[in-house]
Amino acid sequence: MDKKYKKFRLYVHIPFCIRKCAYCDFLSWNAGREEQDLYVRALCGEIRSHKGRYPYRVSSLFVGGGTPSVLEIRSLDQIMDTLADTFSFAEGAEISIEANPGTVTLEGLRAYRRMGIGRISFGLQSTQDKELRELGRIHTYGGFLESYDLARRAGFDNINVDLMSGIPGQSIKSWRQTLSRVMGLEPEHISAYSLIIEEGTPFAQRELDLPGEEEEREMYESTSWILGQKGYVQYEISNYARPGRACAHNIGYWTRDHYLGLGLGAASLMGEMRWNNTDLIEEYLACAPNPDRLHVHVEELPVAEQMEEMMFLGLRMMAGVRRQDFQEIFGVGLDEVYGDVVRRMAGLGLLADDGQRICLTRRGISLSDQVFVEFMF
Repeated sequence: MDKKYKKFRLYVHIPFCIRKCAYCDFLSWNAGREEQDLYVRALCGEIRSHKGRYPYRVSSLFVGGGTPSVLEIRSLDQIMDTLADTFSFAEGAEISIEANPGTVTLEGLRAYRRMGIGRISFGLQSTQDKELRELGRIHTYGGFLESYDLARRAGFDNINVDLMSGIPGQSIKSWRQTLSRVMGLEPEHISAYSLIIEEGTPFAQRELDLPGEEEEREMYESTSWILGQKGYVQYEISNYARPGRACAHNIGYWTRDHYLGLGLGAASLMGEMRWNNTDLIEEYLACAPNPDRLHVHVEELPVAEQMEEMMFLGLRMMAGVRRQDFQEIFGVGLDEVYGDVVRRMAGLGLLADDGQRICLTRRGISLSDQVFVEFMF
Protein backbone atom coordinates (compact mmCIF):
# COMPACT_ATOMS: atom_id res chain seq x y z
CA MET A 1 0.00 0.00 0.00
CA ASP A 2 1.15 3.54 -0.70
CA LYS A 3 2.86 4.80 2.46
CA LYS A 4 0.58 7.86 2.36
CA TYR A 5 -2.48 5.69 3.00
CA LYS A 6 -1.85 3.16 5.74
CA LYS A 7 -5.44 2.09 6.40
CA PHE A 8 -8.39 0.84 4.33
CA ARG A 9 -11.87 1.28 5.72
CA LEU A 10 -15.35 0.13 4.68
CA TYR A 11 -18.69 1.81 5.24
CA VAL A 12 -21.98 0.01 4.56
CA HIS A 13 -25.17 2.07 4.35
CA ILE A 14 -28.52 0.65 5.46
CA PRO A 15 -31.12 3.28 4.48
CA PHE A 16 -34.00 2.03 6.62
CA CYS A 17 -35.48 3.27 9.86
CA ILE A 18 -38.75 2.89 11.73
CA ARG A 19 -39.60 6.58 11.58
CA LYS A 20 -37.80 9.64 10.30
CA CYS A 21 -36.79 12.03 13.09
CA ALA A 22 -37.79 15.68 12.82
CA TYR A 23 -34.17 16.87 12.43
CA CYS A 24 -32.86 14.11 10.17
CA ASP A 25 -31.69 14.75 6.61
CA PHE A 26 -29.93 11.39 6.20
CA LEU A 27 -30.78 9.10 3.29
CA SER A 28 -33.30 6.86 5.07
CA TRP A 29 -36.96 5.86 5.18
CA ASN A 30 -39.31 3.24 6.57
CA ALA A 31 -39.52 0.09 4.45
CA GLY A 32 -41.18 -3.32 4.66
CA ARG A 33 -39.38 -6.66 4.62
CA GLU A 34 -39.80 -7.18 0.89
CA GLU A 35 -38.13 -3.86 0.07
CA GLN A 36 -35.40 -4.55 2.62
CA ASP A 37 -34.74 -7.97 1.07
CA LEU A 38 -34.43 -6.45 -2.41
CA TYR A 39 -31.96 -3.91 -1.09
CA VAL A 40 -29.86 -6.49 0.78
CA ARG A 41 -29.69 -8.64 -2.34
CA ALA A 42 -28.49 -5.66 -4.39
CA LEU A 43 -26.04 -4.59 -1.69
CA CYS A 44 -24.47 -8.04 -1.58
CA GLY A 45 -24.18 -7.90 -5.37
CA GLU A 46 -22.32 -4.60 -5.11
CA ILE A 47 -20.03 -5.99 -2.41
CA ARG A 48 -19.17 -9.09 -4.46
CA SER A 49 -18.38 -6.95 -7.50
CA HIS A 50 -15.41 -5.47 -5.62
CA LYS A 51 -13.69 -8.83 -5.08
CA GLY A 52 -10.02 -8.53 -6.02
CA ARG A 53 -10.25 -4.80 -6.78
CA TYR A 54 -8.44 -3.52 -3.71
CA PRO A 55 -5.24 -5.20 -2.46
CA TYR A 56 -5.70 -3.86 1.07
CA ARG A 57 -6.68 -5.35 4.40
CA VAL A 58 -9.73 -3.80 6.01
CA SER A 59 -8.81 -1.89 9.17
CA SER A 60 -12.37 -0.98 10.16
CA LEU A 61 -15.95 -1.52 9.06
CA PHE A 62 -18.87 0.69 10.02
CA VAL A 63 -22.45 -0.37 9.32
CA GLY A 64 -24.53 2.81 9.48
CA GLY A 65 -27.76 4.32 8.29
CA GLY A 66 -30.59 4.79 8.79
CA THR A 67 -30.94 2.22 11.49
CA PRO A 68 -29.11 -1.01 10.60
CA SER A 69 -30.63 -2.74 13.63
CA VAL A 70 -34.04 -2.78 11.90
CA LEU A 71 -32.74 -5.47 9.54
CA GLU A 72 -33.59 -9.07 10.24
CA ILE A 73 -30.65 -11.05 11.61
CA ARG A 74 -30.56 -13.27 8.53
CA SER A 75 -30.16 -10.18 6.32
CA LEU A 76 -27.32 -8.70 8.35
CA ASP A 77 -25.70 -12.14 8.50
CA GLN A 78 -25.87 -12.33 4.70
CA ILE A 79 -24.19 -8.93 4.40
CA MET A 80 -21.43 -9.80 6.87
CA ASP A 81 -20.75 -13.16 5.18
CA THR A 82 -20.50 -11.44 1.80
CA LEU A 83 -18.09 -8.86 3.17
CA ALA A 84 -15.90 -11.57 4.72
CA ASP A 85 -15.84 -13.49 1.43
CA THR A 86 -14.97 -10.39 -0.61
CA PHE A 87 -12.44 -8.50 1.51
CA SER A 88 -9.49 -9.43 3.68
CA PHE A 89 -9.89 -8.12 7.23
CA ALA A 90 -6.91 -7.20 9.37
CA GLU A 91 -6.58 -9.00 12.70
CA GLY A 92 -8.40 -6.98 15.33
CA ALA A 93 -10.26 -4.85 12.78
CA GLU A 94 -12.81 -2.55 14.43
CA ILE A 95 -16.33 -3.56 13.33
CA SER A 96 -19.16 -1.23 14.40
CA ILE A 97 -22.89 -1.08 13.94
CA GLU A 98 -25.39 1.70 14.64
CA ALA A 99 -28.52 0.80 16.56
CA ASN A 100 -31.58 2.63 17.75
CA PRO A 101 -32.75 1.92 21.30
CA GLY A 102 -35.78 -0.33 21.21
CA THR A 103 -34.78 -2.09 17.98
CA VAL A 104 -32.47 -4.72 19.52
CA THR A 105 -33.04 -8.01 21.32
CA LEU A 106 -30.68 -10.13 23.40
CA GLU A 107 -30.79 -12.87 20.76
CA GLY A 108 -30.04 -10.37 17.99
CA LEU A 109 -27.20 -8.72 19.90
CA ARG A 110 -25.62 -12.11 20.57
CA ALA A 111 -25.90 -12.81 16.85
CA TYR A 112 -24.07 -9.53 16.14
CA ARG A 113 -21.23 -10.71 18.37
CA ARG A 114 -21.08 -14.05 16.55
CA MET A 115 -20.82 -12.12 13.28
CA GLY A 116 -17.69 -10.40 14.60
CA ILE A 117 -19.30 -7.06 15.43
CA GLY A 118 -17.46 -5.77 18.46
CA ARG A 119 -18.65 -2.17 18.76
CA ILE A 120 -22.20 -0.82 18.93
CA SER A 121 -23.34 2.80 18.75
CA PHE A 122 -26.67 3.73 20.30
CA GLY A 123 -28.43 6.92 19.17
CA LEU A 124 -29.75 8.08 22.54
CA GLN A 125 -29.54 11.90 22.03
CA SER A 126 -31.08 12.79 25.42
CA THR A 127 -32.10 11.21 28.72
CA GLN A 128 -35.09 13.60 28.92
CA ASP A 129 -38.24 12.02 27.45
CA LYS A 130 -39.69 15.44 26.64
CA GLU A 131 -36.62 16.29 24.56
CA LEU A 132 -36.77 12.92 22.83
CA ARG A 133 -40.38 13.62 21.84
CA GLU A 134 -39.34 17.02 20.46
CA LEU A 135 -36.77 15.29 18.27
CA GLY A 136 -39.28 12.71 17.06
CA ARG A 137 -37.29 9.78 18.47
CA ILE A 138 -39.11 6.45 18.77
CA HIS A 139 -37.63 5.52 22.15
CA THR A 140 -37.75 6.71 25.74
CA TYR A 141 -34.83 6.92 28.15
CA GLY A 142 -36.17 3.81 29.85
CA GLY A 143 -36.15 2.01 26.50
CA PHE A 144 -32.54 3.02 25.96
CA LEU A 145 -31.55 1.67 29.37
CA GLU A 146 -33.10 -1.68 28.49
CA SER A 147 -31.23 -1.83 25.15
CA TYR A 148 -27.97 -0.77 26.78
CA ASP A 149 -28.30 -3.49 29.42
CA LEU A 150 -29.03 -6.09 26.73
CA ALA A 151 -25.86 -5.06 24.85
CA ARG A 152 -23.77 -5.53 27.98
CA ARG A 153 -25.39 -8.91 28.63
CA ALA A 154 -24.65 -9.93 25.05
CA GLY A 155 -20.95 -9.26 25.64
CA PHE A 156 -20.43 -5.83 24.12
CA ASP A 157 -17.53 -4.14 25.89
CA ASN A 158 -17.21 -1.26 23.42
CA ILE A 159 -20.33 0.90 23.36
CA ASN A 160 -20.80 4.43 22.06
CA VAL A 161 -23.70 6.66 23.06
CA ASP A 162 -24.71 9.57 20.81
CA LEU A 163 -25.93 12.70 22.59
CA MET A 164 -27.28 15.97 21.20
CA SER A 165 -27.19 19.49 22.61
CA GLY A 166 -29.15 22.51 21.42
CA ILE A 167 -32.45 20.58 21.39
CA PRO A 168 -35.67 22.63 21.46
CA GLY A 169 -36.64 23.26 25.07
CA GLN A 170 -33.30 22.02 26.38
CA SER A 171 -31.61 23.86 29.26
CA ILE A 172 -28.05 23.81 30.54
CA LYS A 173 -29.35 21.94 33.58
CA SER A 174 -31.07 19.22 31.54
CA TRP A 175 -27.98 18.82 29.31
CA ARG A 176 -25.74 18.35 32.34
CA GLN A 177 -28.19 15.85 33.76
CA THR A 178 -28.05 13.89 30.50
CA LEU A 179 -24.25 13.85 30.66
CA SER A 180 -24.28 12.76 34.30
CA ARG A 181 -26.75 9.94 33.69
CA VAL A 182 -24.85 8.59 30.69
CA MET A 183 -21.50 8.78 32.44
CA GLY A 184 -23.01 6.74 35.25
CA LEU A 185 -23.49 3.90 32.75
CA GLU A 186 -19.78 3.99 31.90
CA PRO A 187 -19.92 3.55 28.11
CA GLU A 188 -16.52 3.38 26.45
CA HIS A 189 -17.29 6.26 24.08
CA ILE A 190 -19.57 9.29 23.99
CA SER A 191 -20.31 11.41 20.90
CA ALA A 192 -21.79 14.80 21.82
CA TYR A 193 -23.09 16.74 18.84
CA SER A 194 -24.90 20.04 18.55
CA LEU A 195 -28.24 20.07 16.72
CA ILE A 196 -28.01 21.51 13.21
CA ILE A 197 -31.22 22.57 11.49
CA GLU A 198 -31.01 21.17 7.96
CA GLU A 199 -33.07 22.41 5.02
CA GLY A 200 -35.92 20.16 4.01
CA THR A 201 -36.43 18.67 7.47
CA PRO A 202 -39.60 19.19 9.57
CA PHE A 203 -37.52 21.25 12.01
CA ALA A 204 -36.68 23.69 9.21
CA GLN A 205 -40.40 24.34 8.72
CA ARG A 206 -41.17 24.98 12.39
CA GLU A 207 -40.62 27.77 14.86
CA LEU A 208 -38.44 26.18 17.50
CA ASP A 209 -37.71 27.10 21.10
CA LEU A 210 -33.95 26.68 20.77
CA PRO A 211 -31.34 27.47 23.45
CA GLY A 212 -29.57 30.79 22.91
CA GLU A 213 -26.06 31.08 21.49
CA GLU A 214 -24.50 31.64 24.92
CA GLU A 215 -26.39 28.66 26.38
CA GLU A 216 -25.18 26.44 23.54
CA ARG A 217 -21.61 27.59 24.03
CA GLU A 218 -21.83 26.86 27.76
CA MET A 219 -23.28 23.42 27.03
CA TYR A 220 -20.33 22.65 24.77
CA GLU A 221 -17.68 23.99 27.10
CA SER A 222 -19.12 22.18 30.10
CA THR A 223 -19.17 18.88 28.20
CA SER A 224 -15.40 18.53 28.02
CA TRP A 225 -14.95 19.45 31.68
CA ILE A 226 -17.74 17.19 32.98
CA LEU A 227 -16.69 14.17 30.93
CA GLY A 228 -13.03 14.82 31.69
CA GLN A 229 -13.75 14.51 35.40
CA LYS A 230 -14.84 10.93 34.75
CA GLY A 231 -11.85 9.95 32.66
CA TYR A 232 -13.19 10.61 29.17
CA VAL A 233 -10.60 12.10 26.84
CA GLN A 234 -11.74 14.54 24.18
CA TYR A 235 -9.92 13.43 21.04
CA GLU A 236 -12.07 15.25 18.46
CA ILE A 237 -14.35 18.27 18.50
CA SER A 238 -17.45 16.19 19.31
CA ASN A 239 -16.03 12.87 20.52
CA TYR A 240 -14.87 11.59 23.90
CA ALA A 241 -13.52 8.18 24.84
CA ARG A 242 -11.97 6.15 27.58
CA PRO A 243 -8.21 5.74 26.97
CA GLY A 244 -7.69 3.37 24.06
CA ARG A 245 -11.36 3.47 23.00
CA ALA A 246 -11.36 6.23 20.39
CA CYS A 247 -13.29 5.24 17.24
CA ALA A 248 -10.68 4.06 14.73
CA HIS A 249 -13.13 4.27 11.84
CA ASN A 250 -13.95 7.94 12.36
CA ILE A 251 -10.29 8.79 12.89
CA GLY A 252 -9.76 7.28 9.45
CA TYR A 253 -12.15 9.83 7.94
CA TRP A 254 -10.44 12.74 9.70
CA THR A 255 -6.98 11.59 8.61
CA ARG A 256 -8.11 10.89 5.02
CA ASP A 257 -7.45 7.16 4.93
CA HIS A 258 -8.74 5.18 1.97
CA TYR A 259 -12.41 4.37 2.50
CA LEU A 260 -14.90 2.54 0.30
CA GLY A 261 -18.60 3.23 0.72
CA LEU A 262 -21.05 0.45 -0.10
CA GLY A 263 -24.78 0.90 -0.44
CA LEU A 264 -27.18 3.62 -1.50
CA GLY A 265 -25.61 7.08 -1.52
CA ALA A 266 -22.40 5.91 0.17
CA ALA A 267 -19.28 8.03 -0.32
CA SER A 268 -15.76 6.81 -1.12
CA LEU A 269 -12.27 8.29 -1.11
CA MET A 270 -9.41 6.37 -2.69
CA GLY A 271 -6.26 8.46 -2.84
CA GLU A 272 -7.02 11.43 -5.07
CA MET A 273 -10.35 10.06 -6.29
CA ARG A 274 -13.71 10.72 -4.64
CA TRP A 275 -17.18 9.55 -5.63
CA ASN A 276 -20.65 8.75 -4.31
CA ASN A 277 -23.03 5.95 -5.13
CA THR A 278 -26.33 7.05 -6.61
CA ASP A 279 -28.99 8.00 -4.06
CA LEU A 280 -31.83 6.84 -6.34
CA ILE A 281 -33.07 3.49 -5.07
CA GLU A 282 -34.41 2.25 -8.42
CA GLU A 283 -31.08 3.01 -10.09
CA TYR A 284 -29.18 1.36 -7.25
CA LEU A 285 -31.24 -1.84 -7.41
CA ALA A 286 -30.74 -2.05 -11.16
CA CYS A 287 -26.99 -1.29 -11.25
CA ALA A 288 -25.60 -2.65 -7.96
CA PRO A 289 -23.62 -5.55 -9.51
CA ASN A 290 -21.85 -3.02 -11.77
CA PRO A 291 -20.33 -0.51 -9.33
CA ASP A 292 -18.92 1.81 -11.99
CA ARG A 293 -22.50 2.47 -13.13
CA LEU A 294 -23.46 3.37 -9.57
CA HIS A 295 -20.88 6.10 -9.17
CA VAL A 296 -21.89 9.75 -9.42
CA HIS A 297 -20.00 12.97 -8.66
CA VAL A 298 -16.71 11.27 -9.54
CA GLU A 299 -13.83 13.69 -9.23
CA GLU A 300 -10.07 13.72 -8.99
CA LEU A 301 -9.15 16.09 -6.19
CA PRO A 302 -6.48 18.62 -7.06
CA VAL A 303 -3.53 18.78 -4.66
CA ALA A 304 -4.70 22.12 -3.25
CA GLU A 305 -8.05 20.57 -2.30
CA GLN A 306 -6.35 17.58 -0.71
CA MET A 307 -4.28 19.98 1.38
CA GLU A 308 -7.40 21.87 2.46
CA GLU A 309 -9.07 18.64 3.53
CA MET A 310 -6.04 17.49 5.48
CA MET A 311 -6.07 20.75 7.42
CA PHE A 312 -9.74 21.22 8.24
CA LEU A 313 -10.35 17.52 8.89
CA GLY A 314 -7.13 17.02 10.82
CA LEU A 315 -7.74 20.08 12.97
CA ARG A 316 -11.03 18.55 14.14
CA MET A 317 -8.85 16.23 16.21
CA MET A 318 -7.27 17.44 19.42
CA ALA A 319 -3.93 16.02 18.22
CA GLY A 320 -4.08 18.37 15.24
CA VAL A 321 -1.93 18.08 12.12
CA ARG A 322 1.71 17.00 12.16
CA ARG A 323 4.12 18.88 9.93
CA GLN A 324 5.95 15.62 9.16
CA ASP A 325 2.74 13.99 7.86
CA PHE A 326 2.00 16.98 5.63
CA GLN A 327 5.55 16.87 4.23
CA GLU A 328 5.44 13.12 3.56
CA ILE A 329 2.09 13.28 1.78
CA PHE A 330 2.55 16.38 -0.34
CA GLY A 331 6.33 16.72 -0.64
CA VAL A 332 6.22 20.30 0.57
CA GLY A 333 6.40 21.83 4.02
CA LEU A 334 3.20 22.87 5.79
CA ASP A 335 4.69 26.26 6.54
CA GLU A 336 5.48 26.88 2.88
CA VAL A 337 1.78 26.56 2.13
CA TYR A 338 0.05 27.73 5.31
CA GLY A 339 2.74 29.51 7.34
CA ASP A 340 1.02 32.91 7.24
CA VAL A 341 -2.34 31.42 8.23
CA VAL A 342 -0.84 29.44 11.11
CA ARG A 343 0.99 32.46 12.48
CA ARG A 344 -2.10 34.66 12.20
CA MET A 345 -4.41 32.12 13.86
CA ALA A 346 -1.84 31.44 16.59
CA GLY A 347 -1.54 35.18 17.20
CA LEU A 348 -5.30 35.33 17.74
CA GLY A 349 -5.11 32.48 20.24
CA LEU A 350 -7.04 30.08 18.00
CA LEU A 351 -4.20 27.68 17.16
CA ALA A 352 -1.42 26.19 19.27
CA ASP A 353 1.91 25.45 17.55
CA ASP A 354 4.68 23.45 19.24
CA GLY A 355 6.88 23.29 16.15
CA GLN A 356 5.93 19.71 15.31
CA ARG A 357 2.15 19.97 15.05
CA ILE A 358 -0.61 22.55 15.11
CA CYS A 359 -3.95 22.14 16.83
CA LEU A 360 -6.96 24.16 17.91
CA THR A 361 -6.93 25.88 21.29
CA ARG A 362 -10.03 25.76 23.50
CA ARG A 363 -11.01 29.14 22.08
CA GLY A 364 -10.25 27.88 18.59
CA ILE A 365 -12.57 24.93 19.07
CA SER A 366 -15.51 27.23 19.76
CA LEU A 367 -14.66 29.21 16.60
CA SER A 368 -13.55 26.19 14.57
CA ASP A 369 -15.64 26.93 11.46
CA GLN A 370 -14.01 30.35 11.17
CA VAL A 371 -10.55 28.80 11.57
CA PHE A 372 -11.20 26.12 8.94
CA VAL A 373 -12.19 28.74 6.35
CA GLU A 374 -8.73 30.29 6.69
CA PHE A 375 -7.18 27.13 5.23
CA MET A 376 -9.24 27.28 2.04
CA PHE A 377 -7.45 28.47 -1.09
